[in-house]
Order: sequence, then structure tokens, then C-alpha cells
Amino acid sequence: MSRVPAAHPMSSCLHPLAVGAPARPLAAGAGARIDLATFLEHVRGVAALLPPGRHAVNLCEDRYRFLVGFCAIALRGQVNLLPPSRAPAVVADVQRCHDQAWCLGDSAPDPLPDGWFALPEVLPRLPGEAPLLDAAQQVAIGFTSGSTGAPAANPKTWGAFVTSTAQNLQALGDLWGGCTPAVVATVPPQHMYGMEMSVLLPLLAPAVLHAGRPFFPQDVAQALAEVPAPRLLVTTPVHLKALVESGVALPPLAGIVTATAPLPQALAAAAEACFATEVREVFGSTETCIFARRRTASEQAWTLLPGVRLVAEEDGTQVHAPHLPGPVVLADLVELLPEGRFLLRGRRADLLEIAGKRASLGDLTRRLQAVSGVRDAVVVQLDPEPGQPVGRIAALVVAPEREEADILRELRAGMDPVFLPRPLRRVACLPRNETGKLPRDAVLALLRGGE
Repeated sequence: MSRVPAAHPMSSCLHPLAVGAPARPLAAGAGARIDLATFLEHVRGVAALLPPGRHAVNLCEDRYRFLVGFCAIALRGQVNLLPPSRAPAVVADVQRCHDQAWCLGDSAPDPLPDGWFALPEVLPRLPGEAPLLDAAQQVAIGFTSGSTGAPAANPKTWGAFVTSTAQNLQALGDLWGGCTPAVVATVPPQHMYGMEMSVLLPLLAPAVLHAGRPFFPQDVAQALAEVPAPRLLVTTPVHLKALVESGVALPPLAGIVTATAPLPQALAAAAEACFATEVREVFGSTETCIFARRRTASEQAWTLLPGVRLVAEEDGTQVHAPHLPGPVVLADLVELLPEGRFLLRGRRADLLEIAGKRASLGDLTRRLQAVSGVRDAVVVQLDPEPGQPVGRIAALVVAPEREEADILRELRAGMDPVFLPRPLRRVACLPRNETGKLPRDAVLALLRGGE
């Protein structure tokens, strides 16, 4: 087996690839247990096999194998590309836009496409010293979800990940005290929230990861039962709603963390009552990583993480944080409060002005979701037609027992007519991605499909 090449000449600012004693557990589940020493041998073994290149699209679904691949790619001095979707067209576009890019998967597609490398079923092991990475080394490029347009690339360095993980630990560590939590996540590791909470936390906190990504409520319960206490469930509002409505019993939890979409206060309170634990919502983006938190069942205001500050500027509110190379302008409208707290007031891209009247897509969506019989819904503004100053308002709605005309009639009673969605179309389900978000192109395609 070949030696692992050095990533690049190292500077004086080095950070370990993972923290903790060699015998500390890093992954667990279904009777299996992998300690840190074994994990590092897997990383070195895989790194020695990887093809040359500059970028690797990490498509591994098994969270442990993703973690091994992620670290092996970084150890080779290459950059993990984390696409917002596994759709072939999205992966191909990401690959096309980055020099010398290849794909890493859990297993080999049949037939194996050019530019693919599949992890061996049995991961190779290679002894060696504990790896160190330069803080300035770029290890990943995350992509926005595309919910407001085309996905945008956001590079991340190892030093930034080390700093942001330390902040997350300060914000959430009181949930599990001085113990080592076991993390079960329903979000993919390619999503930046999933990366922070289910990949970086086990590496740098430390914590124990569960390799799976359970989807259905019973699967979540089973995954939690396979790991030791204290247990941390990392999820989204969509999954949390399904858990609460299913009536499933979960093993004792140290806490539930949620992100990717606004968490209704009533759902947060219901989840705390159902599962006898605290639900903590975190706030951030692919551009910023997590930078604030709140206990949604009892708080409306967000609290900034240590070292983070918000600054109101003419072009929007800037986030300044130790892990960011410079200030980032938020896509959200915020109201700054004393003592490092703030309120969310919607997204800048959601603001509408039609016929001199103003509204937000978020508020219109919430009103539609509140209509009796509506299970899910989204309101969007279409692109303007030639010669028109603004686009029409349209909506998709999941309401099997309601007619479109009845829904519009109920909306009209409490909504300005200029903001009524036309068309409003019933669909069997909304095209939510793996984190519950709605990519704009998928929504528009579903709307066009009804024309």
C-alpha cells in the first residue's frame, strides 16, 4: 500500500484532524463500535487509495464512510465538494465547475462512470501518526440549497471549522453536560448544518456518531436505541413534525437540535412535551455556519454564539464571527436587541411590493398553511413576463380534501387581493429536498407542469 502524500507544506498553525484519546468511541450503532485509533487508520488507508485531483464530490450516504472519505480527501490536500442534491444533473454541474473533480461514493454504480471512485466494502487500515491539518487549508466547499435561486459555492477552511465547532459546543454543550453525546441525525452530511452537527462535532467535540440517516419515525427511534446515552437528535422541523404526529416513543434524549427552516413555537412546545427534553433551534446558513440559538418553545429572540456580533449596514445586517474571514451580509431581515440578541423579521428576498402594497412570501405562505385542511403549502413570486414590472404570485398546496376554489375563497377573506396566488395548484406533495427546503427550480417546474 502506498504512503499517504502530504497535503501541502504546513504552516505553524496546525490543528488535529480529530481530538481525544485513541480508545475513545467515535462511531456506534447496531452493535458496532469504532474507536478513534481505528478511524484514523481507516482515514490513512483510504487516503492512500484515492485518485489524484483537486476536488472530490463526496456523495457517501453512510455517515461514518462519509466522515472517513471527508478526512481522507483533506489529508490528500484535496477539497470536498458538498452538492445541495444528489440529482445527477446537480452533481454533474458541480463537477463541471471545479477543476480536476472526481466523485466519491459508498459503492460503485453499475456501470462505473468515468471520474468515480467507490470506497471498498472493507475499509483499508494504515497505521501512522495522528494527522494534523493547516488552519488555512481549504477542506470543503458547501453549496446553498437553491431555495431562492441557483446554488452558490462557499469555501471552508479547516481552521474555520475548528473555531465554529468550538462555538457550537459552547452553545449546546450544556444539553449533555460533561458527558460524550451520541449524535443521531436525520439530515445529510453534505448539508452544512448536517456537517457541523453530525460530522465536525464527533471529530472535534468529541461526540459519537451514528452512521445512518433515519427517515421515518420508527427508524429514528431504532437509531436512537442503538447508541448509548446521552443521546442528541439532530433534525429539521419537517422531521420533528412527523415524529410528534406519529406518537412514536423515543429513548431518553439529552436534547433535540433543529434547523434549516423556521420552527413553529407550538411544534417546539409539543416536541418538548412528547419527548421530555429541550428543543434547541440553531440559526445560520451555508455562508455563515451556525451563529445563534434559541429555545423556541419559550423564546422568540435569538442569542448570538460567543464572539459573534451583528452590525446594521445600509446593504443589510452583517455577521462578524471568529470563524468567518470577513463580514457576511445576511439574507434575512433582523431587529437588533440589547445583549447580543435579535429577532428575525423575514428574508430580504421574500419582500414583495405590488401596486404600492407590501407583503412577504413567508407571511403569505404561513397564511396559506393555516387554512383548514391544508397539510403543506408554499407561495412564490414568478419571474416577470416581458413588459411586466413584477411577476405573478403563485402557490402549491397539499390539501387532499379541499378544492382550490374553496382555499382561495378562504384566503380572500383575510388577504389583500393583489397578493392572492394565481395560479394556486393542488399537488400530492411538495418537492422538498433532504433537509425539508424547497428549491425554487423544483417549485417552478411543478407549477409549469400544471399549465
